Amino acid sequence: MADTLLLDRTAWDLCVDASGNIARAGEPYSLVQDVASACRVFIGECWYDTTLGIPYFEQVFRGAQPVQILKARLELAALTVPGVAAATVVLTAVGERTVRGQVQVVTTGGQSVTVTLG
Repeated sequence: MADTLLLDRTAWDLCVDASGNIARAGEPYSLVQDVASACRVFIGECWYDTTLGIPYFEQVFRGAQPVQILKARLELAALTVPGVAAATVVLTAVGERTVRGQVQVVTTGGQSVTVTLG
């Protein structure tokens, strides 16, 4: 598991540390943030690999995708994060432009972590 660039929780954008440098997040927060990022990526959004992501516009927000398929896609996205051994998604709301819930993650070290979506 590795450090990651720290994202502001409100804007989901880069932020700086006290010295004015781009801030980094270490364990255990980096794993939580990376799982949240993997689940937030819209398909086609990653410039270097446009196959990554969830088809939010194409299927999810149009109601064209069963909730079980969305949960499976979110679980698979979480499993792409190094250090994640298992992931279970619990959704509390899926709407026109909203997906809310949790990803319950078990790390390769056996820790249980909960990642909030939405």
